[in-house]
Amino acid sequence: MNLIPGKFQALFQRSKTTSHLLQLLSLILKTSLDQNPKFISEFIHISSSISLDFSRLLFDRLLISPPLFAWISLIRAYSKSATPIQAAELFSLLRKSGAKPDHLTYPFVVKACGRCSMLGVGGGVQSLISKVGSELNVHITSTLVRMYAGCNEIGLARKVFEEMGQRDLASWSSMIAGYVACGQPLDALLVFEHMKLAHEKPNSITLVSLLSACAFIPNISTGELIHSYIIVNGMNLDVALGTALLEMYSKCGHIEKAFQVFSSMTDKNVQTWTVMISALAHHGQGEDSISLFSEMERTGIKPDSFAFSSILSACSHLRLIDEGQKYFDQMVRVYDIKPTLEHYGCLVDMFGRAGMMREAYAIIKHMPMKPNTVILRSFLGACKTHGSDYQFNKHLRKLLLQIEPDLGDNYVISASISSLSGSWSDAAKLRVVMKEKGMKKVPGCSWVEVTGNR
Repeated sequence: MNLIPGKFQALFQRSKTTSHLLQLLSLILKTSLDQNPKFISEFIHISSSISLDFSRLLFDRLLISPPLFAWISLIRAYSKSATPIQAAELFSLLRKSGAKPDHLTYPFVVKACGRCSMLGVGGGVQSLISKVGSELNVHITSTLVRMYAGCNEIGLARKVFEEMGQRDLASWSSMIAGYVACGQPLDALLVFEHMKLAHEKPNSITLVSLLSACAFIPNISTGELIHSYIIVNGMNLDVALGTALLEMYSKCGHIEKAFQVFSSMTDKNVQTWTVMISALAHHGQGEDSISLFSEMERTGIKPDSFAFSSILSACSHLRLIDEGQKYFDQMVRVYDIKPTLEHYGCLVDMFGRAGMMREAYAIIKHMPMKPNTVILRSFLGACKTHGSDYQFNKHLRKLLLQIEPDLGDNYVISASISSLSGSWSDAAKLRVVMKEKGMKKVPGCSWVEVTGNR
């Protein structure tokens, strides 16, 4: 839309910082263009991509009633921001203002509801669309599918999908992604079969979801078919698709193929490197994992929290105590990353594997949050493995059963530690409780795929 005089249009295009926006605002106020609805709408639209706080402040202090385009611009920006709930709140203000939202408004509000799991508000928007007689076009319905899936209501998502008069690529992709997000990969692959019958060709976004489904099951056969489809159709192996492909191979146990995909990628982001580092660590190639982490740093890519979780896990499995402590310290001091439960858990596991129970307990004692059941089982399991009746583990045994009282494994390990420390009566009581609750230790299991069958 050519709404702005040429001079301002050029200034808008050159604006990159809040300082630039403030200079422009001063000029706009001097020329009274802040009372021009079309002009101020475009200014809010452009400024929202530079500073959302600035745009909102300007919006709230307008001397005229905010035009609909200004409302939509802010709602759209909030729906993609770190605070999507504000998109829903702004939509509520829009309705109270007397202005009428149009078909461009609804998808952004629905998207925001999905991101912050506001099922009631999202459902209300769907009802409002029907009430005002707006057309449920393909874009809106696809967004509704994603919203319901994001709220873990896959049944409602499927209902919207089934009621669609027509479906496009985005519709099919949304339904497939929804099933994957809700942990139903087999249903995702089934939708893909129906998609092929409808003669709809997948794009890279669809294939990323399908590869995630294959990694979840895992299903190497379908994953390899998707890889072949990418090659035969000459599709560009962009960062998202390449990362999903190497993750599929690694989750299916084909670490060599995963590394081949990784090596063939021209563009890699921190997630790509992290997935490969984690894959090597989980497949017993800890030294290669550490080497790849160093290579990532040399390329100038800044490791994130997940990358450090992977490298700490590798150090744990290799029992590289000094290196693990070095990476933890580097994460905090050099990269200013706040340690999470997972990072502390890696340290506890690392010390536990090495039989350094006092050091492991010190981590649990001094970390700024309460341990979860994973950390507690890791510590107690290490006590059992190394025959340690460490004096503080009685408190941790009780804490484990308080946090997760309905898992048989917790009673088994607690009873074992009680026996180890000579508390035979406590061990007997735990086994009686376990029997009364009808709990059993869950046996381990694994999948083996032979010629496409399990």
